[in-house]
Amino acid sequence: MTDMFSKITDSQNLLEKIAGKVPGFGGYLKEEQRRTADKMLRETLAQRYDEQWARISEIQRRMIGEGMIDQIDNMEAAAIKLRNFIDGMKTASYGYGGLFGAVKINDAELAKLYDFDNQLLEGVGRVTSAVDNVDASVGTDGLPAAIRNLTNICAECVTAFDRRKDVITS
Repeated sequence: MTDMFSKITDSQNLLEKIAGKVPGFGGYLKEEQRRTADKMLRETLAQRYDEQWARISEIQRRMIGEGMIDQIDNMEAAAIKLRNFIDGMKTASYGYGGLFGAVKINDAELAKLYDFDNQLLEGVGRVTSAVDNVDASVGTDGLPAAIRNLTNICAECVTAFDRRKDVITS
């Protein structure tokens, strides 16, 4: 995935580059660019996790169609955890207050927040692999274990995102 912050800073026009040289405004502009990059990254992440959530829903429909009702509640638990994670990511503040905000976040803290969100990319692969495993396990004895694994990974995603505020407050 392309580094969103680099993409934003590389696409500055001449006026933005000149404004970035104005004392005080340059730092503010850089912070705003990090906020924008963080927001774009989280929107991209949410979209990728949403794709996996849609796959879980499709597997649930298939399981219902095949009469595998006994595992639907367990699949729903995984789907709810993933949905909560995605919704949290979509609605989380992207860098808190701006120039006049009550909570000031400096450039280094914004960089840490961006790095933290960037690490959430690794989770997409883990969730995708777990959903692949559930999909391949439908109709086999391995389905309950595959669903438990998916549920655990989705719970880890929720826990990891809950620690996001610690990046700023620590």
